[in-house]
Amino acid sequence: MSYYYQENRRGPFANLPSVTKNLIIINVLIFVATIFNENFMVSTFGMFYPSSQYFHWWQPVTHMFMHGGFWHIFFNMYTLFIFGTVVERIIGSKKFLFFYFVCGLGAAAMQIGAQYLEMQSFLASDSQAALKGIMALKMTPTVGASGAIYGVLIGYAMLFPESRMTLLFPPVTLRAKWMVVIFAAIELFTGVAGWADGIAHFAHLGGMLIGWLVIRWWRKRNVLFDRDTI
Repeated sequence: MSYYYQENRRGPFANLPSVTKNLIIINVLIFVATIFNENFMVSTFGMFYPSSQYFHWWQPVTHMFMHGGFWHIFFNMYTLFIFGTVVERIIGSKKFLFFYFVCGLGAAAMQIGAQYLEMQSFLASDSQAALKGIMALKMTPTVGASGAIYGVLIGYAMLFPESRMTLLFPPVTLRAKWMVVIFAAIELFTGVAGWADGIAHFAHLGGMLIGWLVIRWWRKRNVLFDRDTI
């Protein structure tokens, strides 16, 4: 009698649902491309203010796949790996893909809206500092999947509000529903106060807001767990 042995070649991503897995792969590939040609990648695919010479219509989508450094992409992809896997398995891949991108677009809209208000404050002044502020705003790209991932986080918290989440620093454990409330409050406070410059706080808030609205809408229509309906 003959016996056949087939080696198990399933990789570490084999058990990941398809959308989460492919999002991680695409983000990593684009990050590697950015390492080799940062100027081109950032100026082409990062999101610039609409009146900037570097703005292109596709940037509200492509900025979700750009990252500013190793730790930026590491923590974003780790969070997507942990929470995106759960959310996708619950609501289905088709719906999760829609949810991810609409949260990312909501983040882009909120960020541009916040920049518009900042631009208006600069235009109201003719000082040298205001002119420098206008130039800096037009030349500074927004990059990262954080807005979409904050949407995934609030989606998880709405699906599993009583589950417990533990931060790495500080090592605090809270129920998911309270954790996302604290995250939102911190982002709002630091965004308004102008703390932690270089972080798109309002993009994070935009992703969370759209995620909350979409989950509520699906629940209202009673299609949250209907995987064939968006």
